[in-house]
Amino acid sequence: MKGPMLKKPAIWGKALAATSLVLITTFSTPAWSQLLSLPGDTLSTERSQPQQEQQVEDTPRADWRSGTYGPISTPPRDPDALPPFGFNLFTGGFRGAMGDGLNPDYRIKPGDQVTVRAWGAFELDRVFPVDAQGNIFIPGSGPLNVEGQNSQQVDASVRQAITSVYPDNVEVYTNLQGVQPVAVYVTGYVENPGRYAGTPNDSLLYFLDQAGGIDQDLGSYRQIRVMRDGQQVATVDLYDFLIEGDIPRPQFQDGDTIVVEERGPAIAVVGDVHREHRYELVGHSLSGAELVRLARLKSGVSHVLLRGDRDDGPIAQYFPLAMFSGQTIRSGDEVLFSADQRSETIVVEVEGSYYGPSRYALPRNARLSELLDAIAVPERLTALESISLSRESVRRQQEQSLEDSLRRLETTYLGASSRTDEEAQIRLREAELIERFIERARELEPSGRLVVATSDGIADIRLQDGDVITIPEISDSVLISGEVLVPQAVVYRPGMSVIDYVNGAGGFTERADDSHILLVRQNGAVEHAKNSPLRPGDEILVMPKAPTHNLQLASTLTQILFQIAVTTRVALDL
Repeated sequence: MKGPMLKKPAIWGKALAATSLVLITTFSTPAWSQLLSLPGDTLSTERSQPQQEQQVEDTPRADWRSGTYGPISTPPRDPDALPPFGFNLFTGGFRGAMGDGLNPDYRIKPGDQVTVRAWGAFELDRVFPVDAQGNIFIPGSGPLNVEGQNSQQVDASVRQAITSVYPDNVEVYTNLQGVQPVAVYVTGYVENPGRYAGTPNDSLLYFLDQAGGIDQDLGSYRQIRVMRDGQQVATVDLYDFLIEGDIPRPQFQDGDTIVVEERGPAIAVVGDVHREHRYELVGHSLSGAELVRLARLKSGVSHVLLRGDRDDGPIAQYFPLAMFSGQTIRSGDEVLFSADQRSETIVVEVEGSYYGPSRYALPRNARLSELLDAIAVPERLTALESISLSRESVRRQQEQSLEDSLRRLETTYLGASSRTDEEAQIRLREAELIERFIERARELEPSGRLVVATSDGIADIRLQDGDVITIPEISDSVLISGEVLVPQAVVYRPGMSVIDYVNGAGGFTERADDSHILLVRQNGAVEHAKNSPLRPGDEILVMPKAPTHNLQLASTLTQILFQIAVTTRVALDL
């Protein structure tokens, strides 16, 4: 059976129509549910009164729409203070295993060994070394030059040489048995210049890694040369390998030299990128499109801040990401990528006694009443008057406030001087008490609970992204905790007082402060027991005494204990 609809003030309907709240979800409402509606008109008088018009100057002094102007919160970053792009490339991963040089593109050179097998009219099974002239000597055919040939070409040459002498009924098989190792010089801006062994087909990265990698402060990742007999045989830009996986693969010869040039001009890339790096330029400038290709941007990046020096003075320009592609970045510039476009949607969560989904996507200006009007709850099972809200910004404020109180406690008492030995002993015991108390207090996590339900109704506050709205079930229990002998939950009985429940839990402990008993309501409110009636669903929280005869210290500790109880619902034991 569907429950009765609670009458909704007319002003709510207007607010709903004005904001056009959209719940980006669908759900069905059970027949035995009711739509949750707030009791009474809880809208603030601010919303119902028209705001007075203010006279403003409508002549701008600059073109604010260009995005060039605005607050800059941090000073520019020096490119030299950032790690270079590719700094983690040489950590031992390339020098772990030497290659054997056996691949289809390998070119034969003196010192290599070739296996030749022939059967049929002519039989042969031998391993032939390649001599200094690049020849192998085949019996019956004479010397055969194979230097510079790959494996397929060697097979064809050997087959032709044998069949030219034995044209009929001969099968030939060749295989490269082993390659001659080479020694390559690695010099320039590397960590450990020297002469390193490898195979002709090892990667340039193998030799650089053996040399400890590129000097991160002075070495270039983009200008690396391979020299042979005074001639340059290859140029390597490691950015191509880092971005696309492409790298030249020259076949090294004994005595080759790898030269790492000095680092070229650089820029700093910071902000909403996966890693902040120094990027090296080829030349003295780079386009915005090229930089976007190099940098790994986080999702949601919408704007770019470009800062640097030009001939006519320093610049600071702020662009939408789409306009940044055509910009020119020069040596020494800082580029800050930013997710600077606010979402027009917030996401809030609902927990407790309700029907439907637990998360809602809402407009940024959505209010609590609009959300609650769209939520169905079980009839006669929901404590509508005890709705509460948890908010991250409130949690941070509670955490900071508690930390400030603990720091004042440290400053006031831990550094106090003593006049006599007896006073010094008292100070020492107090210091130990304070240190233990502060250590335990800092481990507690504030709840961020915001009390929105009072006797006057539910405050119609504007929701924030990440809010958690708690709609509790009607409770028939009372929880007794804190400084009682047997903390427990019991059934609520009308007519029983707070002291009756405490006695039922075994009474107070020796550390209990029976003059400070708190009631924690379902809506998150914390009240003193002697001033408030007990209700079903309440928690009776008995506070501890401050174990000191210093009245000022006891007062300070008691105040912080109350602050902890309100923000964490914990009676911290001293």
